Amino acid sequence: MSTLAQNPRTASRVRTTSESTVELELNLDGTGAARIDTSVPFFDHMLTAFAKHSLTDLTVRASGDTNIDAHHTVEDVSIVLGQAILQALGDKSGISRYGDALVPLDEALAQAVVDISGRPYLVHDGEPAGFEHHLIGGHFTGSLVRHSFEAIAFNASLTVHVRVLGGRDPHHIAEAEYKAFARAFRQAKALDPLVDGIPSTKGAL
Repeated sequence: MSTLAQNPRTASRVRTTSESTVELELNLDGTGAARIDTSVPFFDHMLTAFAKHSLTDLTVRASGDTNIDAHHTVEDVSIVLGQAILQALGDKSGISRYGDALVPLDEALAQAVVDISGRPYLVHDGEPAGFEHHLIGGHFTGSLVRHSFEAIAFNASLTVHVRVLGGRDPHHIAEAEYKAFARAFRQAKALDPLVDGIPSTKGAL
């Protein structure tokens, strides 16, 4: 039986490019407190939902060339979030590793499965035809949902499967996806007192 990690699972990251500036802090063992200002309001809403439902304390301050498009800012915040998750996980000793969740939001239903595997991979499907072109909140395109998950998964070295099982309203579909990912990640990053060391036959994740 393992002794749960005593070191705080926290991270602080800064990324500055010609397209955006991102400052991010997180605590994987938090209560879901969130202070989010990315200058993309709908993305703020999604990150707040992620923090709340994954029990991750998250602070994000970002600015970027949103006068051109929300794409760069959403992408860069997602990159930094993934990097911070990877940093905070440390050697991954004692974690549950796997998580899965099925989350409804009114007519929408999304499933997410997360493996803190050390192997970046994303499988993402089921969004209705035309979803990627829809403007949610007037400026956040549906295509950014997949792009955000891709950036998080690849920079955090997670294997992530996200599948939309039903839905009509683009806001509901996107929010169900983020909440499902959050709930699955919450299970996967949880410290399990029955896990001795790193949960892999290879001895590393």
